[in-house]
Amino acid sequence: MTTASDPSYPAHWEADVVLRDGGTARIRPITTEDAGRLVSFYEQVSDESKYYRFFAPYPRLSDRDVHRFTHHDYVDRVGLAATVGGEFIATVRYDRIGPDGRPASGTADRAEVAFLVQDAHQGRGVASALLEHIGAVARERGIRRFVAEVLPANNKMIKVFKDVGYQQRRSFEDGSVHLTLDLEPTAESLAVQRARELRAEARSVQRLLAPGSVAVIGVSRSGSGVGAATLRNLRDSGFRGHLYAVNDALAPGIAGDLLEGVRAYRTLADIGAPVDLAVVAVPAERVPEAVAACGEHGVQGLVVLSAGYGESGPEGQDRQRELVRQARSYGMRIIGPNAYGVINTSPEVSLNASLTPAPAPARGRIGLFTQSGAIGIALLSGLLRRGEGLSSFVSAGNRADVSGNDILQYWYEDPDTDVALLYLETLGNPRKFTRLARRTSAVKPVVVAKGGRHSGATPAGHAVPGTRLPDATVSALLRQAGVIRVDTVTELVDAGLLLASQPLPAGPRVGILGNSESLGVLTYDACLWERLRPHAPLDLTTDATPADFHDALARALADEANDAVVVTAIPSVGEPELADELADALRAAVEAGPAKPVLVVHVELGELADALSAARNPAPAAPRTPPAAVPPPERPAPAAQLPGSGADGADGADGADEAGERPAPGKPARIPAYPAAERAVRALAQAVRYADWRRANAEAGNVPEYEDIDESGAAAQLAALLAPVAETETVTLGDTDARELLARYGIRVLPTLPAPTSDAAVEGARRLGYPVALKTTAPHLRHRADLGGVRLDLTTEAELRRSYEELTDSLGKPAELLPVVQAMVPRGVDTVIRSVIDPAAGAVLSFGLAGVASELLGDTAHRLVPATARDAAELIRSIRTAPLLFGWRGSDPVDTPALEELLLRLSRLVDDHPEVVGVTLEPVVVATEGLSVLSATVRIAHPPARTDLGPRTLPSY
Repeated sequence: MTTASDPSYPAHWEADVVLRDGGTARIRPITTEDAGRLVSFYEQVSDESKYYRFFAPYPRLSDRDVHRFTHHDYVDRVGLAATVGGEFIATVRYDRIGPDGRPASGTADRAEVAFLVQDAHQGRGVASALLEHIGAVARERGIRRFVAEVLPANNKMIKVFKDVGYQQRRSFEDGSVHLTLDLEPTAESLAVQRARELRAEARSVQRLLAPGSVAVIGVSRSGSGVGAATLRNLRDSGFRGHLYAVNDALAPGIAGDLLEGVRAYRTLADIGAPVDLAVVAVPAERVPEAVAACGEHGVQGLVVLSAGYGESGPEGQDRQRELVRQARSYGMRIIGPNAYGVINTSPEVSLNASLTPAPAPARGRIGLFTQSGAIGIALLSGLLRRGEGLSSFVSAGNRADVSGNDILQYWYEDPDTDVALLYLETLGNPRKFTRLARRTSAVKPVVVAKGGRHSGATPAGHAVPGTRLPDATVSALLRQAGVIRVDTVTELVDAGLLLASQPLPAGPRVGILGNSESLGVLTYDACLWERLRPHAPLDLTTDATPADFHDALARALADEANDAVVVTAIPSVGEPELADELADALRAAVEAGPAKPVLVVHVELGELADALSAARNPAPAAPRTPPAAVPPPERPAPAAQLPGSGADGADGADGADEAGERPAPGKPARIPAYPAAERAVRALAQAVRYADWRRANAEAGNVPEYEDIDESGAAAQLAALLAPVAETETVTLGDTDARELLARYGIRVLPTLPAPTSDAAVEGARRLGYPVALKTTAPHLRHRADLGGVRLDLTTEAELRRSYEELTDSLGKPAELLPVVQAMVPRGVDTVIRSVIDPAAGAVLSFGLAGVASELLGDTAHRLVPATARDAAELIRSIRTAPLLFGWRGSDPVDTPALEELLLRLSRLVDDHPEVVGVTLEPVVVATEGLSVLSATVRIAHPPARTDLGPRTLPSY
């Protein structure tokens, strides 16, 4: 029979999942080796749960039951178990049945399903996770419906089936509830699945960042090493929970001794109290022993500072995978290994489990995630130097388990975080990241700096799948999700300072004032470069006093023509006392004026920057009065006042300070200061573009429906075309098949007729009607009009024969050129539309103008599929050469609605049929009325499994 080592064992069904409370469990097929585990599990289930499962008292399993529940063929009979620490906590099984309800095999597409969850683990979402996974297994085995019999009193199980989101039918028969579930994923079931994933993963991070007790494993008596340093930082930063040190070198019986002033123990088991978080700082070869001790003690999560893992080579990669597997088997998640640590400045926690010396960063509204410890140190220093605090900080090291995706889900629901800053070196799951980022960006800014933009190299230790997409495409997809993409860590800090302290701008209009005409001009030029709309700078002259600055800023804020104000200052007011006076004057004007962002550009005025950042307000500032002329619905929410909870949209912090009250009126406001005009204006421009995105995405975009689309016909055609194709092979369709497939989605490709001879060209022209075009289709000449392979507007047979002779004389024989004739179409703008499948990001839709210039400049825009109507409109407007479509220099505007419809139809095609792995429409000639697709290339292949449509599972690399 089947065991875990048997070749027929379906190892791909194994998965780690995050449960509702943030813990993890392992889901795997049940094998014949599990008899003892099954009996032990059943003994721990209450009599009531057994009654609900078997509809009768069933105190113990017979030998026949054990054999039945552990012997499966993994086709018609399948059993899965959820395990923690290697022991069963829940089981689920299905048995294929026929129309008569009796066991069946072969083509029967129904199965009876039943669950049993240990009472101690009920309410953790175990059954919901098992239902997702057993449903995926059933679909793989050709089962389309589940049926279940549930006692009416078993409300918990009825709710599991009811809430899953599948289409279902319910009836009451013979004293039980009869349920039938269609297993095809629906929009509702995917939404339910993702909402559960969001809550569970956010909760798993919360367990790591808000522990009630922490043990540091690996604290030396000498006080040296990362373990002792982390213990000191936890102690000196005022951790509010219980703190323990563990050193296995302590002599037996010395438990309770002090290390670094903290109660120390030889082992975790000696502590005799719960431990929520363990910081592991022992050599890599001793980590497995420490992890096992943590698992046996019931520790909820780990921060592994130890090095010697993926960054050290193949052997370290294997060690890293085993570390993750071992920790998850006990229900624990990991930050690290090779991590720098975590910080949570909430006054209820005050956690500094990192190598950052105390005092920890002050409390603030920024969340910071880095994959690099060195970059994390630099960012912490930059924020601290400029007076900014943090809500939380995670430096994940090799990022073997907890990733930026997990932290983003935590920040989405965290009321203490208003701005999310991330330094990423890899995007392990771009499809999931963009989905989460779009959701988070709708309520709070997400700013990303990404390393490895040009090399594409994966840092040592990061065993994640790569993406073939160029960096420009990744940037476009992040912008589509509302992410603010910056180029450097300096820009990351600059943007964070502005977004955390200032309201979002209502538009691009910028007022400039200061005591230096030259600095004002530099600021003006920087605004123009960033496509903002600056007004002429107001020069207050070098004799300006703080009162002059106050009055000028107050007028600028009150001016309805300004959406933001940049104040410039040079050292004529550089004495420390005057710097303090100037800072007070600017703050007073800001507090009294309408809610608009204010930035200060200073040259050699460090005292002014210090004074402006000295007043740190850990709670969101009370909103200032908006300009009366701007309708409130059009005003974007201040970045520092974003809703804290995505669950209900409420402002979780409610503007409260540490004492639970709103900041007192007149409490000093923070104004971000920058040492260069370019840096200040770049941060402002990023805030303007983000605010525009927020307004545009206030309502979800729609994917239009087209009645003439033949989805089923396209599916049948693709199935027939792929029938003889190998699983790993990609094929390019012939012209006829490509035209037929595209036509099923309303995309008409202009016919072409082969012209192997001049007589064939004349015959083709006669059939198509003059005027015609004569073109070469050889790969080295295709779409290269600049090489002379195209002759247009041929109106007579004589012109056609002469052009044919010129073409073959200058470029080669007809067999080499592969000439064709095609009817002429109305003049317009030549464009290119493409769709490609990236294994990590999914389907990507691209648009640009045809021609060498656009290719050379990389002037192409991208959007993820499925594209909405708004995406299509933005796509054609986001390229730099877009003015050519809208009447540049007096030319006639082209039919952009027709172009948008073409983009949407192609998006629907590749979204409906993942077998279509590549489409190129080139050129697409867009005229003043209508458009013409002159050529199309379509590539197809057997589709890979869509992981985002499958059950929830943690990645394993």
